[in-house]
Amino acid sequence: MVQERAICSLERPPPGVELLIDSVVIRCPSSSKSESTSIGCSAVGDEVIINPQFENGLSNWSGRGCQVVLHDSMADGKILPETGKFFASASERTQNWNGIQQEITGRVQRKLAYNVTAVVRIFGNNVTTATIQATLWVHTPDRGEQYIGIGKVQATDKDWVQLQGKFLLNGSPSRVIIYLEGPPPGTDILVNALSVKHAEKIPPLPPPIIENPDYGVNIVTNSQLSDGTDGWFPLGNCNFSAASGSPKILPPMARDSLGVHEPLSGRYILVKNRTQTWMGPAQMITDKLKLFLTYQVSAWVRIGSGASGPQNVNVALGVDNQWVNGGQAEIKDRRWHEIGGSFRIEKQPLKVMVYVQGPAAGVDLMVAGLQIFPVDRVARFKHLARQTDKTRKRDIILQFSGSESSSLFGTSVTVMQTQNSFPIGSCINRTNIENEDFVDFFVKNFNWAVFGNELKWYWTEPQRGNFNYKDADDMLALCQNNKIETRGHCIFWEVQSTVQQWIQALNKNDLMKAVQNRLTGLLTRYKGKFRHYDVNNEMLHGSFYQDRLGKDIRTYMFKTANQLDPSATLFVNDYHVEDGTDTRSYPEKYIEQILDLQQQGAPVGGIGIQGHIDNPVGPIVCSALDKLGVVGLPIWFTELDVSSLNEHIRGEDLEVMLREAFAHPAVEGVMLWGFWELFMSRDNAHLVDAEGEINEAGKRFLALKHEWLSHAHGRIDIQGQFEFRGFHGTYVVEVETESNKVSRTFVVDKGDSPLVVSIDL
Repeated sequence: MVQERAICSLERPPPGVELLIDSVVIRCPSSSKSESTSIGCSAVGDEVIINPQFENGLSNWSGRGCQVVLHDSMADGKILPETGKFFASASERTQNWNGIQQEITGRVQRKLAYNVTAVVRIFGNNVTTATIQATLWVHTPDRGEQYIGIGKVQATDKDWVQLQGKFLLNGSPSRVIIYLEGPPPGTDILVNALSVKHAEKIPPLPPPIIENPDYGVNIVTNSQLSDGTDGWFPLGNCNFSAASGSPKILPPMARDSLGVHEPLSGRYILVKNRTQTWMGPAQMITDKLKLFLTYQVSAWVRIGSGASGPQNVNVALGVDNQWVNGGQAEIKDRRWHEIGGSFRIEKQPLKVMVYVQGPAAGVDLMVAGLQIFPVDRVARFKHLARQTDKTRKRDIILQFSGSESSSLFGTSVTVMQTQNSFPIGSCINRTNIENEDFVDFFVKNFNWAVFGNELKWYWTEPQRGNFNYKDADDMLALCQNNKIETRGHCIFWEVQSTVQQWIQALNKNDLMKAVQNRLTGLLTRYKGKFRHYDVNNEMLHGSFYQDRLGKDIRTYMFKTANQLDPSATLFVNDYHVEDGTDTRSYPEKYIEQILDLQQQGAPVGGIGIQGHIDNPVGPIVCSALDKLGVVGLPIWFTELDVSSLNEHIRGEDLEVMLREAFAHPAVEGVMLWGFWELFMSRDNAHLVDAEGEINEAGKRFLALKHEWLSHAHGRIDIQGQFEFRGFHGTYVVEVETESNKVSRTFVVDKGDSPLVVSIDL
């Protein structure tokens, strides 16, 4: 039975005694936060969908632009319901978005997470497989309609499959409809059941226990080829043998991890008669791997003659027949090149093979000193702590003066840092700012912001001449009100799949006019409001504008942006620069692009490394930062996120990245690509769950933030001074004299020499 009305009463005092009530809070037992709206409480397990398995026919269901039909079977009895007696079909579909729907207005609460499950398949139109997506249509009085993707599954015409997803509403919508969509027109969507329930709290996985990790020990058998090619086998119909003449020194990234180490033997594997790119030396390593350890991959590689153009060489792992990238290098010459990469396995595999592949068929491949070893992150953190002290701290001398200065000797002094000045920011979305809990965490823990989508061209002008700046305006106002600096992401995006169809349809002259209008419209409107702009996103991975408007267009974008808003620092921005996994964007190629832009007069002012990274290894990341640092421009991690189902591992990965960034003198800021569950671009990357509970990764993040605040306590010396060493940022000093307690604020900026701060009491 649904309770439509409930009365709460407060009683007890005897007649004549007044009962004074300050406030009343009613909490949902399933929610950690109090809910101030008038919507009722939703218990875990309550079904939101009415008639979820079509027991009452099609009651409460309707077609979204199509017909909905009830069945007990189809296709001459070949299609039967998986559960229950009935299923429904969305038929006569003429658009991808046509499907079956149900309005759930009033049955879902804001700030609560809901799990969605559906049993689905497809039928008809000679389509054997198609994506079915669950989508939420939400209408709010002030923002109009929104479409929220919940989850998707690859459905077939052979079997029922389960679609799963999760959603949360930040605001208070006036209408909410859930529906299924996706397959091509003419293909029916079949639904056996659709359920929406308040999500249960799932206990986090425990921290993994790794016995005898053997940090730094190579798991590759006969890596030095002391026993010829024993332990190795050729992958494919190629020939291989041991030869001499390779480097005897460790590759630099491995040397940074292993420290003092015996030299390599100078022997290498020579692979000839390769008829496929995947052919090369291989070895089984299944029994040598340990779950949850992060492994670093290192090797010297070289190619023979006969290559036409640059060749990619890749150390790969076949994990139960799935390809895992262990590092790549692009080779254009006959020199030896370093490959550095990493991987981690979190589920027990049946078999794991490591192999080296990549050059074109007919090109000989040479591999020397292949090493795969677990990295000791704690030891690396100790090294970084020493580097951080040099990079982010300064000696401070507080010089006290005032009417009681003669009697200050021995007076108690307490120094507390209230904010570290190093920029640590986050991506936010427009809907996030309707959630008070999100905003509270954001303003307390970040001093910079970047907008996930709301400044991108496809958002601000989805159709030609139809502008939407309101979302960005609202988000900018929130940041300005809380003294949070902002990055402008992004003016253009060079990858074609991200460009609106109306722009792709323009001829060259109209496209150039549209580019000019975009620059003028955006940078005039927000002049002086964004500290940074990513001018043309991912130029190493796309060339939409350059292909249509010529190479000079990129320089034009930078020059014009600088003319329109000289106060903004203009960045290049790209991904996989720091992890050794992508030959399109390794550091040397990024540097080449930056220098080329500068030579053409582009005012490039900063280097953006996105930082969407898996199982990071400190020396590999640091190597990329060292190379890029030679350019002399500030480096920012602009979209950092890490992903692991285990929150402890996720927190460790995040700590690796934050410590490497904070310790490196060329890095001047870090932006996380979100922190709240369901509002991240990657699964299992969040620091705070959908309903506001901080997880283990989030706790690790907050612990680092706390570690990077300096505090000191002592007494004023005979010279009227108090000395300490602290991080750059804002401080409060409290001095307790015989007559009173005095508090003063001061700021520590970057500098090599000791900072003398005069404190007048």
